[in-house]
Amino acid sequence: MGGICAPAYDAGYNFFDLADIYGRGESERIFGLALRQSPGMRDRVVILSKCGIRPPGYPEPGGAHCYDFSKEYILRSVEGSLRRLNVDRLDVLLLHRPDYLMDPAEVAATFTQLRDQGKVREFGISNFHPSQVDLLQQACPMPLITHQVEVSLLHQFTLEDGTLDHSYRLGMTPMAWSPLARGRIGTFSVEGLPAADGDRLRSLQPELQAIAKELGVTPGVLALAWILRHPANMLPIIGTTQPARIVELSAAVSLKLGREHWYRLLVAGRGYRLP
Repeated sequence: MGGICAPAYDAGYNFFDLADIYGRGESERIFGLALRQSPGMRDRVVILSKCGIRPPGYPEPGGAHCYDFSKEYILRSVEGSLRRLNVDRLDVLLLHRPDYLMDPAEVAATFTQLRDQGKVREFGISNFHPSQVDLLQQACPMPLITHQVEVSLLHQFTLEDGTLDHSYRLGMTPMAWSPLARGRIGTFSVEGLPAADGDRLRSLQPELQAIAKELGVTPGVLALAWILRHPANMLPIIGTTQPARIVELSAAVSLKLGREHWYRLLVAGRGYRLP
């Protein structure tokens, strides 16, 4: 297969995470071009997009940067995504970040309309607190199937704050964004990091590299396998633009970590011993 997205698609990736805010819609437009260049691809992939972050100056000049879950804005966003992607349906739609003015009944009615019109098949959320998930789910007639949150060896808060437990209990699939800590797991660059985060990255590096060498994989593959090992069945979202890296990281699905390796990495990423 030639053209855009070839490395990921040819390596077996079939789930693509997008958002109307990424590049102000440019990522969706480019992905839509890839679909047009690759006959049959649309039927073999899952397309997810997100909405709800309203950029400054949109939809009217002088408009504030904010979060917007109003019916009008969600419908406008979905129509824009469908147009840029050149498809008639999103497989999954997520609300990108919590709107503090969210009316759960209004969102539920909007989801129902989009589902009944055949424009969105499934729904989920991103970066919500468990209580916000419950509030929305109680109003929705359809299940929220996924929750996208930040998870990595350097960002372990979701293991402690109940988010993953909550998703596990509800049968939702958590999606881990920035699973390689914005690429720092692999490059180990501490430039621009707060001192505490830099210290944790330095603590993680030798342990991650040692275990990766022992298992015959790269540090990036090992870091993703650590996420995949969690019983909540998380789905890491790979954001690299390097074709070789895309192919390399696909090996994570075949690496099954044991408890000892998993906990050694947990402790290294935290920078301190377990109690």
